Amino acid sequence: MLSQLGRRNSRFFSGRSGRRSPLADVDLILWGVPLAMVAIAGILIASTQRQADYADWYQHWITAAVGMVVALLLARMPLERLIPLKWPIYGAMVASLIAVRIVGTSALGAQSWINIGGFYVQPSEFAKVGAILLLAGVLARHPVDRPVDLVRPVGLIALPWLLVFVQPDLGSSLVFGAVLLVMLFWAGMPGAWVVLLLSPLVAAIVAGTLPWLLLGWIPLMGWLAWKSLPWKRVALSISLAVQGLFAVATPLLWEHGLRPHQRARLTLFLDPAQDPLGGGYHLLQSTVGIGSGQLWGTGLMNGSLTKLRFIPEQHTDFIFSALGEETGFLGSVLVVAGFALLMWRLLQIAGRARTDYEALVVVGIGAMLMFQVVVNINMTIGLGPITGIPLPWLSYGRSAMLVNFIALGLCASVARRGRSAQGRW
Repeated sequence: MLSQLGRRNSRFFSGRSGRRSPLADVDLILWGVPLAMVAIAGILIASTQRQADYADWYQHWITAAVGMVVALLLARMPLERLIPLKWPIYGAMVASLIAVRIVGTSALGAQSWINIGGFYVQPSEFAKVGAILLLAGVLARHPVDRPVDLVRPVGLIALPWLLVFVQPDLGSSLVFGAVLLVMLFWAGMPGAWVVLLLSPLVAAIVAGTLPWLLLGWIPLMGWLAWKSLPWKRVALSISLAVQGLFAVATPLLWEHGLRPHQRARLTLFLDPAQDPLGGGYHLLQSTVGIGSGQLWGTGLMNGSLTKLRFIPEQHTDFIFSALGEETGFLGSVLVVAGFALLMWRLLQIAGRARTDYEALVVVGIGAMLMFQVVVNINMTIGLGPITGIPLPWLSYGRSAMLVNFIALGLCASVARRGRSAQGRW
């Protein structure tokens, strides 16, 4: 690994000569992957705005520069200093989300922004990191050993999750759920409990698509509850009741609780040609654009669909379609590989962290980033519904960019202290 190479070099430079390599302590994966994403994203965003009446693609790089400064400052700070601040951070997070409901600005069907001095800030993005810091502090002190241990973390995350969900911002609310499950698992929750927590969602989906599968699914979850939970009869009864409730309520909610356009948004990805000029337009144009890139792509700034702005909001949620068209299959694979490499590095950092709190923060950040990557790319290529989740470091958005660099700085702080714990070179 590149960072290990840096360590070997640093031992040499700290020897008889007293000199030190300027790159010895630089984590080339942790910093290099996001910066490479930002660099290519600025060009792609500029490409999407060639025929627009405005051109603010350069603000993507400006925001990244500001975020980089913040990240470097955070990288020098021990994360333990944030532990006493977890409750003030939680309070500020909830207050900002409440403020969105009172004085927030609406756009694209959601009231998610606050205008501060002419800058539109999206508190739900910052709430993701705030939730991670809170959960890390709570779970480091109270690991999940018993089912009752779930009450505290789930209860604390429920309030910000609800405030984000009612904006409505389905994409960000899903991120909260993914972060919570991954951090609970890292804090000691058995894998069987993760399956049980997700099982009602599976039951709901199965009830609406292949209801006959419930004949096997519900007994299977009952058996899993019996095997993995204490108070076996109570656990079995609760599991069967919850599975049955979701199986019965989901079809009713689907027919009477959701409006036609809401139902279409969740299912059109299966066959966007049903409404090619309406709800399926984004997905059809996105998949056509990615497919037109073929192996090598049309070249940066040369995408026809990107140039003619066939894909709405392409510079934000659908930036991957511009990447696929202009850099082709190879460019898309390189970006996906870059994210996979970054996740591998974050898991290494978490494994070498000095404290449980630091490890949980890094794991939570990794879950936040990778969930957004998977959902956004699947949405763009037509394998999932449109949820409005940005692609980290690639999608245009000031709040999301700053939050991603804040997360990067926190991980760099853990990586730096993890290296120093192994000895100074």
